[in-house]
Amino acid sequence: MSAAPAPARLEAPPGPQSLSAPGDAGAVKAALNASATQMADLETFRALLAEWSRTMNLVGPTALAQFWPRHVYDSAQLLALAPRARVWADVGAGAGFPGVVLAILLKDTPGAKVHLVESMAKRCRFLQAAVDALALPAEVHNTRAEDLSLVVDVVTARACAPLVRLLGYTRPYLEAGAVGLFLKGQHIVSELTEAAKYWKFEAQLTASLSHTEGRILQVKGLKSVRKV
Repeated sequence: MSAAPAPARLEAPPGPQSLSAPGDAGAVKAALNASATQMADLETFRALLAEWSRTMNLVGPTALAQFWPRHVYDSAQLLALAPRARVWADVGAGAGFPGVVLAILLKDTPGAKVHLVESMAKRCRFLQAAVDALALPAEVHNTRAEDLSLVVDVVTARACAPLVRLLGYTRPYLEAGAVGLFLKGQHIVSELTEAAKYWKFEAQLTASLSHTEGRILQVKGLKSVRKV
């Protein structure tokens, strides 16, 4: 009988925080110390997202109303966890969170680039429109994440897939040396437990600054121990 796979190194997530995420554009600007140019780009992105969402299932009215605290601030907090990272890949980029937000905030950083990886062609059309309109340091890839061979500093994802499958999608990036920074929700501990049956990796959890139940999962050293 083969030995059971070694569990991931887990750190218990902190309990619910009594935080208050910035609720509007002005508060987000102050929290991020964002420039006027960055805020203008973010507002243009918000307008594009609203326009395209009228005819395409990108985000609903409720989600759009939470653009600044729940989407921009949620995405932007990743930069503080990888301040030296210049090349990012956003897997399952969808409506552009966190990838487009990261590209906006990294726009004037030398050597910065964000790869927006999305398998749905219609979403890629939106992402490309945003990249073109804002002249972002980003490239849109209309393909499955696991079919790309990109060397990046950080691979990230938000609302993409349960961790056991997400690790399969991001395996090529992680094995090439990237750090995984995944925005996750309240079920992350059970996701980690399930993923540890198939993968060996180092994991660290950080409380989200944008939502009391949110967690940011950092992953390193991924190795497969059993076929998913």
